[in-house]
Order: sequence, then structure tokens, then C-alpha cells
Amino acid sequence: MFLEKIEKTNDIKEIGAENYEALAEEIRQFLIQSISVTGGHLGSNLGAVELTMALHLSLNLPEDKIIWDVGHQSYTHKILTGRRDGFVNLRKYGGMSGFPKRKESECDCFDTGHSSTSISAGLGMVKARDIKGEKNTIVSVIGDGSLTGGMAYEALNNASRLETNFIIILNDNNMSISENVGGVSKYLNNIRTADMYLDLKEGVYNSLHGKSKYGDKVVSQIRRAKSSFKQLVVPGMFFEDMGITYLGPVDGHDIPAMMHMLKEAKKIKGAVLVHAITQKGKGYGPAERHPARFHGAEPFDIETGIPSKPRTKANYTDIFSTVMCKLGQRDENVVAITAAMPDGTGLKRFRNMYPDRFFDVGIAEEHAVTFAAGLAAGGLKPIVAIYSSFLQRAYDQILHDVCIQNLPVVFAIDRAGLVGSDGETHQGIFDLSYLSSIPNMHIMAPKNKWELSDMIKFAVAFEAPIAIRYPRGEAFDGLKDNREPISYGKSESIYEEEDIALFAVGSMVKVALEVRGQLKDMGYSCSLTNARFVKPIDEKAIEEACKEHKLIVTMEENVASGGYGEKVREYVDSLNAATKVLNIAIPDEYVEHGNVELLKQEVGIDADSIVKKVVTAYIGL
Repeated sequence: MFLEKIEKTNDIKEIGAENYEALAEEIRQFLIQSISVTGGHLGSNLGAVELTMALHLSLNLPEDKIIWDVGHQSYTHKILTGRRDGFVNLRKYGGMSGFPKRKESECDCFDTGHSSTSISAGLGMVKARDIKGEKNTIVSVIGDGSLTGGMAYEALNNASRLETNFIIILNDNNMSISENVGGVSKYLNNIRTADMYLDLKEGVYNSLHGKSKYGDKVVSQIRRAKSSFKQLVVPGMFFEDMGITYLGPVDGHDIPAMMHMLKEAKKIKGAVLVHAITQKGKGYGPAERHPARFHGAEPFDIETGIPSKPRTKANYTDIFSTVMCKLGQRDENVVAITAAMPDGTGLKRFRNMYPDRFFDVGIAEEHAVTFAAGLAAGGLKPIVAIYSSFLQRAYDQILHDVCIQNLPVVFAIDRAGLVGSDGETHQGIFDLSYLSSIPNMHIMAPKNKWELSDMIKFAVAFEAPIAIRYPRGEAFDGLKDNREPISYGKSESIYEEEDIALFAVGSMVKVALEVRGQLKDMGYSCSLTNARFVKPIDEKAIEEACKEHKLIVTMEENVASGGYGEKVREYVDSLNAATKVLNIAIPDEYVEHGNVELLKQEVGIDADSIVKKVVTAYIGL
């Protein structure tokens, strides 16, 4: 096996060119086998095997730098830098991350996880290189999906001013940005990057620039004439017009062709974009046929591609999906917006039923929110469905475009709380904090699947900005009989006793039930309140709790700073009450990847950890 010869960085250069195809096949089979057991991002990695091999063959890592946009296509990169053994514990607690991590390898030069960041980061590294007088090569790899994000264009705009080399690889595995015009395109690429052409062009421009009153005018006319001709025959003129040299398209699965293109790209004294065409899921039939399903795959059966452990219960996304379809049927003003996640957010069914009222704006969360504000200002009822960790990218738009105008936009925040294997960049543990800081914003969290349904209906009828945050995973189906109608700013009392009052937010109600059970077995009397609203908090319920209880315990799956518990503590302090407050929340730190239940134990929000903290606090009163 050729793969066994890859033990450290640059070992691939010892593999003969005649064996590249065999090595690529071994890498694919290794990825399929490994991810079928651990789960992970499969489709994007299968599509980037040869492209990654070409980069490693053409560059000298770690001196040269590769910045992977999002980073979910970096598995081959990890293999080629000697981390094959780490795939046994891929995305497990204490194991190898599914994304590039600087602390994991010196060949991972930038931590990524969110989209459209690689060009900005790469440009920063280029300028750092130039200022320090270094000569290494910087490459940013970005997918066509990530190129829908506005941040990428902001970076391209700045990159166009470069006068030193910066290579951008556009990994196009879905849409064709420009048609390959065959021989003419190849011919022009070769001529435009040939040493003689580059030397001649630079010589002519330098000779004319600043020479007599006609010199600059002649240079300008030459450039206009050249651009007019290239508009007819050269693909990628969008990039060319920005001042970025465009090379391609090139078959991203053809290693010699990719290496040749990278060699030519290194000659450009400026930003150059290499357009590589790849196939997502290449080499594995189920992933080729269903790329969305294998974007982030759970463990699966290799032969069929079917998950090894099919879901038996509905998750919160399923509930949201069903309710949205019903609301769409009842009210023609209901519209749905998502940022490139119709499947992940559960809006695929709504899209199929009401295509004219569904909007996928691409990986552009900022635009999604302001677009929703415009829809609301126009008299519609927009529901914006975005994962918690991605919505934080649109903080300014929520504050400025939605909440200042007090527009009735509903934010359906999926994956709120700990999400597990994707790690720090994806944990949805900040939304209560960043949303609570915004005037006119209202925030709810459901305790179970029925309450999620009720809250969505309440939110759509609400005439102001409102957010509903719900976790990843199976929807809690307990407390079915506790279904008081949703009332603005009001919590829900589930059990009323004395001594200790538990106030739980959303997903933590289920944990609070277990905590209460353990405390009762230990002889403690506990009330349990479902907070429902995080903003505004139910001040009356808190006042009543202060009268009847010695200790109030708040429980939330959010960081402590700016969260629900902090608000309750401040209010209790304002009452000058004798009641003490214990806040149970995630510490103000980033939480790495791993199983969600294990992570809860690590950060101290599992039932056993909470019981110990409550008993200690109560004894100390």
C-alpha cells in the first residue's frame, strides 16, 4: 500500500507519479472506511483528494501555507501530514478535530470552521510574509458554496491590490462559474503565464508608466484593449475585472494538470485564482448521488450508505419542519429564509410545498437577516432558520436592521447549545448572550416538542423581533400534559414545593427533572419552573420564588456571561432578598469536540454535577 508510506509531511513526494492514481484510491477507501465508523464530513473530502495531493506535491509544508475555507475538506491534508492514525478518534473528545487546528499540527496554519474566511486570512498571511521579507507561498482554498458569502468578495476586493503572489484555489464542486472554452482557454493560460509573456508585459508597462505625458495613457489603452479581447475568449472575467488573474477551469481530479496550474500560478505577481472543477463525493456511489446527505454523515453501512443507527424519534428540526408546513398552508404571508441549509434546518419540505415563499440566500447570514427585515417591512411574516453558531455572524444586522425598527422577524435558532463533534466553531452556546444584549429582542426556549410547536405559532403572531432557540438531537417528549398556553414573558410552573427553586431554560428542563428527582431522594424539597422566556425574564415568578425558597438555581445550556442566570441574579439582588442564587451554565470558554453527554459532564451541566453543586450551595446557606 502506498498510503502506508505516508508517515509525515512531504512523504508524498517520495511516491512516483505513476502511483498517484493508486494513492488517491487508497485515500478514498480509507476515508470511506474510517468515516463509516466515526461519522464526519465525507462528500467534501472525497471530492478534494487529488486537489489536496497536488497542493502537497507542489508546495513545501509547513513553510508554505494552505488555508482551508470552512476546513471540512481537510481530511486528506491531515493524512498527508502524518495524522492517519488520528482518524480512529476523529471528532471524539480528546481526539483529532474534524477541522484544521493550529494546536494539532504546524501544517494547520489557521483554525477554520465557518465559511468564507480563507481569502481574508490568506491575504493577512501574505502581507505578514511580505513585511517580514519571507518568500513562501500562501494558498487559500475556497469552495463555490463559500464564495456565496460576502466576506469572500470583501477579501477579493482587497487582494486585487496585491503586487506579490497570492494563490486562491476555487474548488468548484457544484455550479459552473464559467464554461470551459477548451483549447483557446488553455492556450491563453499558457501564454499569459509564460515567463516571456510576463517579462514582456512588465517591461512594457514599466517603460511606458510615467514616461512623458502620453505614457500612462498608452498603458491604459493597452489594458482596455486587452480586457475587451479577453471578454470574448477568457472565462472568469469577473475576477479579471477585479484585478485578479484567472486560470482555468482545470480538472481538479487530474493531478498533473493541477500541478502544472499551480506552477504557473506561482509566477503571477499578484492575486491569482485557479478554478478547479471537482465532484463532491467522488468515488463512493451513495455520496455522489446524495451529496447533501453525506456532507456531515453519521456512522453508516458502506454497502448501502444507510446510517448504522437510524433515528427512531423525531428531532427538534423535524418538529420545526412540520409546523412550518402547516403555517405555510394557513397563512400565505409566512415566508422562510435560510443560509444554504434547507436540509439542515428542516425547510426542504416547505421549499417543495411553497417554492415562491422560500429563499435560500447562500452562505450569507448577514444578507439573510436584512433581507428578512425587508420582507417584514413589506408586510410579510419572515421566519429565518439558521444554526446558532452561524447566526452570530449576523449580529449587526439583527441589531441594526431588525431590532431598531422593531420588525416582526422570527429567528428559528437550530443547534442551540452543545452540538458535539464539530467542536468550538459550531457549539451554539452564545446566542442567549448576544441576543439578550439587543433592545426589542425577545427570546424563548421550549422544554419539549409540543412547546416548540406552540412557540413557533406564538412567534409568528408576535409583532416584534423574537427568537426561539432549540437544541440538536431527539426532541424531548416528556411532560406532555404540561402544556399551558404561551403567554408573553411568563414562565410555567411544573412542580411547586419549598426550599429549592429550579428555574430551567429549554433543553435544561429535562435535566432539571432528573436533578429534582435526585434531590428529593436525598430529602430536599424542590420546585421546578420552566423559564420559557429568557428575555424578558418572568420577574413575578422570581419574586414569588424568593418568598418561598432559600435557594434559586438557574440552569441553561449557554455560557454564563450574559445568560439567563445572570439576569435572574441581578433581579434578585435588586429585590434585596435573602434568597441565594446559584447559576448553572457553561463556563465562559470554548468547548472542544466530543460526545454531547460527555461534554456536559466536562463543563458541569449534567444532572450529577448539578446535584453536587446544589447540595453544596444549600448546605452553605
